[in-house]
Amino acid sequence: MKKTILIADDDPAILESIRLILEEFGYTVDSTSDGQTIDKMEKGFPDLLLLDIWMSGQDGREICKHLKKDVIKKAIPVIMISASRDSKQSTIDAGADDFLAKPFEMDALLEKVAKWA
Repeated sequence: MKKTILIADDDPAILESIRLILEEFGYTVDSTSDGQTIDKMEKGFPDLLLLDIWMSGQDGREICKHLKKDVIKKAIPVIMISASRDSKQSTIDAGADDFLAKPFEMDALLEKVAKWA
């Protein structure tokens, strides 16, 4: 069974490039540019969430904290992604399971996705 990855990022180029990479390696990929989508999920949860820290005024760390407080959704592994390498500790403090700094190598992305999905 294919694993489903949800990518949440407000940069269309990032969404498309990650989608292409992951689909090439057999994952089913959904994407959103709106953090509210994550809060509104009620079923059909992804096997993994790739969540950008900054999305059009929304802080991905706050989205992650909210997600991890939900009894059902907290089991979804979250890899936070950011152009700021200094953000790693704040993402872990927010409940993220892992961190990936932009720009990243395809191998680094695939390694982290395979670990958590």
